[in-house]
Amino acid sequence: MEDDFDLTADDNPVAAHAMYAQLREECPVAYSSAYGGFYALTRYDDVKAAAMDPVTFISSVRAVVPSDPRGLRRPPLNFDAPAHTPFRRALERTLQRSRLERLEPALSEHARRALRPLLETGEGDIATGFGVQFPAWVTTEWLNLEPHIAPHLADTSFAWITAWREQDGETTTAMSERMYDIARDLVRRRREEPLPVEEDPASSLLAERIDGEPLTDEHLVGCLRQSLVVGMVAPPILLGSTLRHLSEDTDLQDRLRRDPALIPAAIEEFLRLYAPYRGFARTASKPTDVRGRTIPVGVPVTLPYAAANRDPRVFADPDTFILGRENVAKHLGFGRGPHRCVGMPLARMAIRVALEELLAATDVFSTHGPYTYARMPEVGLTSVPVTVRASGSIHGASRAPDFPLEDVSR
Repeated sequence: MEDDFDLTADDNPVAAHAMYAQLREECPVAYSSAYGGFYALTRYDDVKAAAMDPVTFISSVRAVVPSDPRGLRRPPLNFDAPAHTPFRRALERTLQRSRLERLEPALSEHARRALRPLLETGEGDIATGFGVQFPAWVTTEWLNLEPHIAPHLADTSFAWITAWREQDGETTTAMSERMYDIARDLVRRRREEPLPVEEDPASSLLAERIDGEPLTDEHLVGCLRQSLVVGMVAPPILLGSTLRHLSEDTDLQDRLRRDPALIPAAIEEFLRLYAPYRGFARTASKPTDVRGRTIPVGVPVTLPYAAANRDPRVFADPDTFILGRENVAKHLGFGRGPHRCVGMPLARMAIRVALEELLAATDVFSTHGPYTYARMPEVGLTSVPVTVRASGSIHGASRAPDFPLEDVSR
């Protein structure tokens, strides 16, 4: 079959969005032979409909293009309903508003400490420095891991993500095994000393039952292993893209700094405009017609949320940032349907905290090249050099204990 597009030609987000804009109008159900062959849906309504139809478009065959080079499947991402339901239920139990409110002060303190090297030197890489370190602390707090795990998780997950994007199976396996070790140890310790299920993902998973039987060790560990890395992929890209935008729109940067109450609304528009995913996928369980094109059984179908979020049929002037966009809640930054991002409440809070603390600690910041770009399955910036001018009151960061904050890109 002849290719309709080539995702490997140019990873620059500007080029990627231009390609999706053309496909939306000329070939909304497009085929590529890359990564073994897959279709891409590019219009909002089609992406949303596929995400909401877990019977026709299943996740248990290919949930991401390109997939893990070792072909491993972990719950809940790689499981279909109802098999994935106990895992999502267990994780969602630990992400209720009351718990997030208790976590927020600790996350704010971690953000201030993680920003310290950037503020002290006046320059750094927001995507490979703070953008990796802070999410590692968010994950550590959510999973109730010991503090020394956070820097280790930052380094390991960064190496894993890089190897996965490059389809380097050997390094992917080595880094993944380190995270499996963390997950196995976590399960062992929670069996010995469980915590309240509303406050601890591992304890919540251990309490789940399927037909009266506990979850298997393989799936318990696999779910926690996925939890260790899932929150490490998107934040560096989203933060890098957001800071580049604010660097080019200093009026907006100053406005958000003066009025932090506007930050949550701004984040929703950033999530729409800079959704970092183009490779999340489903697989057709039966021959399926979409806009007159038949998708065969077993062929992956990507749901590029980045393309859907810029569909002019849904979002007027879609390439423009509009603070307070009336229908911004329709964006698919976290997906839709039964596989919608389970950590969405925590992710929203973490992004808000990161931006609040960065704006409060600086008088101005600016990004500059050279930038590097994410490869499939993401789209966006993975290296974003930035210069900052600290405000002079770094919110008490000097009172916090020291811990290693190396830039993991080195």
